[in-house]
Amino acid sequence: MNRSATVQGRRMERRPRSAGNVVVGFLGELFITLGIILMLYVVWELWWTNIDSAQAQKQATQGLVQELGDVVIPDDSDEPSEEQEKAEEKDYGPAPVTKIDPGETFGIMYFPRFGSHGSHHPVTNGVEDRVIDNLGIGHYPSTQQPGELGNFAVAAHRQTHGQVFWDIDKLQKGDKIYLQTAEGYYTYTWYATEVVAPSNGDVLLPTPHQWGVEPTKSILTMTTCHPKYTTQQRMIAYSELTDWRPLDAGPPKEIRDMVIDATS
Repeated sequence: MNRSATVQGRRMERRPRSAGNVVVGFLGELFITLGIILMLYVVWELWWTNIDSAQAQKQATQGLVQELGDVVIPDDSDEPSEEQEKAEEKDYGPAPVTKIDPGETFGIMYFPRFGSHGSHHPVTNGVEDRVIDNLGIGHYPSTQQPGELGNFAVAAHRQTHGQVFWDIDKLQKGDKIYLQTAEGYYTYTWYATEVVAPSNGDVLLPTPHQWGVEPTKSILTMTTCHPKYTTQQRMIAYSELTDWRPLDAGPPKEIRDMVIDATS
């Protein structure tokens, strides 16, 4: 009998696992599973919600474009005629008020400052989750309507769900925001940005921060979360209505390519 072979071939008995080892092993597997779930949630929140919202916004924009009808695009030749130059400088008088129905997608907002080619997003009446999570920009129903004296205030996400106001902090002196509705094109010129607490609702007053003061001008107030990836504060950007032109006059030069892109 080969003794060495017998020793080498002997089966080793496993020691029974202690209760502590079982608990540690279970907790380790649980934390790994939770980590994977958390990672998938972050991917969904930061990536997929943007894709989902972009598709919903595109459909809403296309639906509104069909309602607005054919867009007039003036000839953009290198040497515009005297008549075209006069049309660009024409004063169309006071801007009309765009009447808004509850839940209605009533406009398209254009931001030349946001990116090399700018960006555009639909605007819907309401700020509930179904609006700002899916349709881009929501209008606070308690505030004024476009063209009306007072505060036309809107809200949008700064990150996730289309991150419409991601670059809101990049607005500079002279920057313009444009709103296209059934009445025409409203031009707002940015003049100030501030950061406030989420509870500071007086930014939505007809004259922001001034209770009981009658408004003397039409402004656009854009609200979003601040800093990025948090909801600790709110960033508020103010712009004043400085120009208006009817739909049949065509969009302002600065956004003609963006309007064509929105209607295609």
